[in-house]
Amino acid sequence: METKLKVGDKVTCDKFASLTHDFVGTIEKIYENSAVVEIIEHHKDDNIVVSDFHDRAVVALDHMKKISA
Repeated sequence: METKLKVGDKVTCDKFASLTHDFVGTIEKIYENSAVVEIIEHHKDDNIVVSDFHDRAVVALDHMKKISA
């Protein structure tokens, strides 16, 4: 699967698991169908969950959209 996303891209990601709102992050590593994303902007209601995730999440590539590089 070819993707236009690359390490360093800023992306919006769909909410999943315990997160109740979408979030913004930066791609740190790309796998075949997912990527490790550092969470840089999130809703205040998700503070505890983001902290539990250590500010990172593995997100499916089809659940994120590029904002900028």
